Amino acid sequence: MNLYAILRRDGFTDGPTLEAAAARSTQVGDDMPDDIRWIRSYVLAENSGALGTVCIYQASSDEAIRKHADAAGLPVTEIIPIADTVIVRPDPE
Repeated sequence: MNLYAILRRDGFTDGPTLEAAAARSTQVGDDMPDDIRWIRSYVLAENSGALGTVCIYQASSDEAIRKHADAAGLPVTEIIPIADTVIVRPDPE
């Protein structure tokens, strides 16, 4: 599996909407363990007042990411393959 960043711009109206989407994503992903694995997400404060995300996934292909997103009802603005990882400091808690 390869690493991908999935950009979801202005995808969520508020925290509860985002939490519901995360629950759907987890459920659908659990049904596709050979094709996709959610690693982490960063929530974006969009200029519109909505929330967006940058999600890091392991996936067998970008098609698997789109299939997962469609099944979970998640927006996909862009899928970007990750070429490498450079860790300067661990994520803050």
